Amino acid sequence: MDLEEQYDKLFRYCCFRLHDRQLAQDMTQETFLRYYSRNIRLDKNRELAYLYTIAKNLCVDAFRQRPLSPLEDAEDVASPDTTEDLIDSLTLRAALAKLPQEEQELLFLRYVNELPFSSLCKMTGMSRFAIHRRLSKAVTQLRENLKKEGYSE
Repeated sequence: MDLEEQYDKLFRYCCFRLHDRQLAQDMTQETFLRYYSRNIRLDKNRELAYLYTIAKNLCVDAFRQRPLSPLEDAEDVASPDTTEDLIDSLTLRAALAKLPQEEQELLFLRYVNELPFSSLCKMTGMSRFAIHRRLSKAVTQLRENLKKEGYSE
């Protein structure tokens, strides 16, 4: 497992969950500290699922301790370069915000962090078919939301 690549992906995941860069960085570091303190040897797919499970639990705990506004520090996560990119980014955010949180998370993990289906199955406890079906439904709904926002393919 490439630790640097996974660190970056876990950091993005924590930013997605917490909307706070500093807190996300702290939670990412704590994730790796807890992972290595347990000294468990797992196969690659299980390691990834275990890391994300630790990160998710830490983010949930942190979120409960410190209520945040919905888009606090969200612009720091990815800053667009041009006005057109900014408009696209805001349109996508608005369309994504209409999806349930679980579907947003599945889309993020699969398409942004490129997690394999096997890791998603282990993390969520759902079958491969159920994840595929939920992702298809989420993508379809996202497309509909984008059309409502005036964005054409």
